[in-house]
Amino acid sequence: MVLATGNEHKAEEFEDLFAGSKFKVFSAAKFGGMPKVIENGKTFQSNAYLKAFALSKQLKKKHWVIADDSGLEVDYLDGAPGIYSARYAGTKASDSDNLDKLLADLDGVSKSKRQARFRCVLCLIDKDAGTYYFEGTCEGSINLKPKGKSGFGYDPIFIPDGYKTSFAELGESIKSQLSHRAKAVICCKKFFKKKF
Repeated sequence: MVLATGNEHKAEEFEDLFAGSKFKVFSAAKFGGMPKVIENGKTFQSNAYLKAFALSKQLKKKHWVIADDSGLEVDYLDGAPGIYSARYAGTKASDSDNLDKLLADLDGVSKSKRQARFRCVLCLIDKDAGTYYFEGTCEGSINLKPKGKSGFGYDPIFIPDGYKTSFAELGESIKSQLSHRAKAVICCKKFFKKKF
C-alpha cells in the first residue's frame, strides 16, 4: 500500500499504525515521488481523494493507495481552521505561525468555549479503482498557551478530553492511541479484516 505523501515522517507513522495488518505501507517517494496535487476540495474527504487519485493514476493502478487529509476544527471559529489547518496563517506559514494565529483568534475566549477536535479522513483506492473512506476524530479543547515539546502542528495547544495536558506533553505512545489518525486507521484495519 502506497501512502500519498512525500513526507517520510508521516509514512513512518502510518507504517506503525498499520503494523499487524496485511499491508506494508510505503511512501510515494519509493515509487517516483508524489505527483503535484492542488488541494482545492471543500472537505477533508475530497482533498484526501484528490491525493489518492493522483497517486493511483501515476502508479497505473498497480498498488493500493491511501491518502489522508486532516486538521483541527474549533467550534467557536465555526470549524476553522479545518481544511486550511496547514496554511491557516498563509500558504508559507510555519507550524508556529499557524498556532500563533489560532491563539490570537481565540484571544479573550473563555476555556469553556474552546471545544475543538482533530479530524482525519482516509481515502483508500484499490487496484480496481474501488474507493473507500474512513474517518476518525479526537475531541478536546484549545489551551490558553502552548505546552510541551513533542508533537507538531497544533499539538502544544490541543488538550484531548479526559486529560489535563496537551498532545505535545502526552508523548507519542498515548497520542497514537487517542489520535484522529489512529482512529481512522483502526476503521480501515477493520475493513481489511472483513475483506480478506
